[in-house]
Amino acid sequence: MSPRRAAARRRSLRLGSRRLVGGLRVRLVVTFVLVALLSAVTATALAYRDARTAVLQRTQNTAVNDLRERVATVAAGFDLPPDQRSLSRFAARVSQGLGARTVVARHQDLFAVSDAYAGTEGRITAELRAAVRAGDGARFQRVQWRGEPYLVVGMPVTYADGDRRTSGLEVFAITDLRAERDDTAALLDSVREGTVPVMVAAALLALLAAGTVLRPVRKLGRATRELAAGDLGSRVAVRGHDELADLARTFNETADALQASDAELRAQEAKARRFVADVSHELRTPLAAMTMVATVLEEDADQLPPDAARAARTVGAETARLSRLVEDLMEISRFDAGAVRLDAAEADLADTVRASLALRGWTDRVDAELPEGVRAVVDRRRVDVIVANLVGNALQHGAPPVTVTLTAPGGDDGRVRLEVADHGPGLSPEARERVFDRFYKADEARTRNPSATGSGGQGSGLGTAIALENARLHGGTIGVGERAGGGAVFTLSLPASRPPGQAADEGQDR
Repeated sequence: MSPRRAAARRRSLRLGSRRLVGGLRVRLVVTFVLVALLSAVTATALAYRDARTAVLQRTQNTAVNDLRERVATVAAGFDLPPDQRSLSRFAARVSQGLGARTVVARHQDLFAVSDAYAGTEGRITAELRAAVRAGDGARFQRVQWRGEPYLVVGMPVTYADGDRRTSGLEVFAITDLRAERDDTAALLDSVREGTVPVMVAAALLALLAAGTVLRPVRKLGRATRELAAGDLGSRVAVRGHDELADLARTFNETADALQASDAELRAQEAKARRFVADVSHELRTPLAAMTMVATVLEEDADQLPPDAARAARTVGAETARLSRLVEDLMEISRFDAGAVRLDAAEADLADTVRASLALRGWTDRVDAELPEGVRAVVDRRRVDVIVANLVGNALQHGAPPVTVTLTAPGGDDGRVRLEVADHGPGLSPEARERVFDRFYKADEARTRNPSATGSGGQGSGLGTAIALENARLHGGTIGVGERAGGGAVFTLSLPASRPPGQAADEGQDR
């Protein structure tokens, strides 16, 4: 699996875990359930309030009307002022017509109750007695007595001579409201029990709605991740004419344009690589002839006039530079085409570095710290190219002493490190960021040092780029930094084991 696809897969897993916790589906379900719960609670509260009000209002009206009619009937044959006996009979007769409700009759200091065992002092309040005594018709009040609800209706008995004068006789009827309370409580329980099915139904509807909405969104997200992972052929099916369909259509159009642009860029890149490779190949033959002529001229330069000798040496140096540039372009084109082979074998890195320095005559100019026994699976020729480029740059653009330090594998990464440092002015932050770019030169006006020759194309701006490509081919990398006392530091990091995917007996195309 490529690093890009692995990163896309990790990103997909992270997104999936976040969706489980706070995804759109969860939010939709929670929102539906909360709305349904709020609606159910509101409807229950309103229904309970209206039902309770209606039940109590009906009971109050019935109690008032019954008491008024019954008192009018019984009071027609009642003599005033009453004694205790007649007042008790009056209370009993009124109670009999009210469905055995407890009736209390009062006349001045006399007091009579239809049910001698019923307690009335806690149920008939002073406020109600004062209102009835005022003689403004029937009055009622709901009270709690010993934790139970009651309705107390009171009214004065008036003379029927047209003046509506009070007779001083007051009648109170006490109605038990426990049945009405139980009825409204049963209604509330019924509505409350119906809330659970409503919540379940709301959750199911939310899941259905979420599935309808999120299914195309998930498909679009999957296609987007595939597109980000490099699958430019990823598309989504367009169904319907809603906003999601428009979004899917726009995604497909964007993917089509991106795929077309990618194909065009790849074609142009392939043409550019072929052009560079063809030009480099065509230049090799005339350059070979020019090199031979330049070599002959340089050998006979001492016998030529001064101006001609200087011109011969200049032509020889520039021809050599041009030859190295062509070779570097050929190497870069092979890297770009993926045609580079890594012939890796286990080798002693100290011997490899010493051989590279000796081949170019740099042994006396470089301070090398190369401990024995540091072995790694490498392509010796490509490591030689890396060393030549890094040390050549340090000699050409830095200042002595140039040090080469080899470090055995250590730490958790198990990598071998080769550090090339100089004591020159170092590299600016901008140069450190671009030093591995192709054809980039940290100092366009720098002076060429002909003595710092070697493989890698000094002066072309391709040496560090080729070195980095060779390091990556081994599964390693090259970093650049700055010494504490000044100077540039290039660090080659290589795995001590065989590069991933490399066969044990032969190289493999990059």
